[in-house]
Amino acid sequence: MKSAVVPTLRYITLSIITTIAISPLVLAHPGKVAVNSPERVNNKVQKLAQFGGSQPEERSQLIQQANALSSQGDFTGAEENLRKLIKKFPRYAFGHFELGNVLFRQDQAEEAIKAYQEAIRLNSNHALAYNGIGIVYASQSRWEEAITAYRQALEINPNYADALANSAVALLQSNQKNDGIAALEKALDIFKSQSRNERVFQIEQILQKLKTSDETEIS
Repeated sequence: MKSAVVPTLRYITLSIITTIAISPLVLAHPGKVAVNSPERVNNKVQKLAQFGGSQPEERSQLIQQANALSSQGDFTGAEENLRKLIKKFPRYAFGHFELGNVLFRQDQAEEAIKAYQEAIRLNSNHALAYNGIGIVYASQSRWEEAITAYRQALEINPNYADALANSAVALLQSNQKNDGIAALEKALDIFKSQSRNERVFQIEQILQKLKTSDETEIS
């Protein structure tokens, strides 16, 4: 019976990994989905997942320029902009995080991880960067390492719904079904409280598919 369930879960989780594990709200691979504009995402993600003060105008402008270039598919230009930003503000953790996002979009996984790690070195409470690392590992099917990274993000912010949803995917891929479903259900409640209807719909669909697979197994 177990052998039949595992391929089903693998199919379900693989089918949603680009919509949830690689979420536009962490900007680690926003080209996969286009729910929000880069500018709107940056404002929203900082409010929901990371708490900090306001950014100086110059840094904000450079970030916005990089995001605009990314949204146009000019990742090289975005990277150049972010490296300029980091050169001028080397201790700006969010700049390193954004660089990690752009590097990942260019399939430079290890370099992306280094950028995220630098963001964490500068700000040990950078939940976004831990989530970014988890996404890179998930893209390489390194599920246990992804789970560890997501858990580190959730230690910082237990209500970080995107990290919860991402961890659920990794848990399901690791055959930890009960823990995966629990993470999905918690993420669903948080998404509902945040009125993030797109995410609510996605999670509900996944849970329904998992329930259907259980019923098929029993029959």
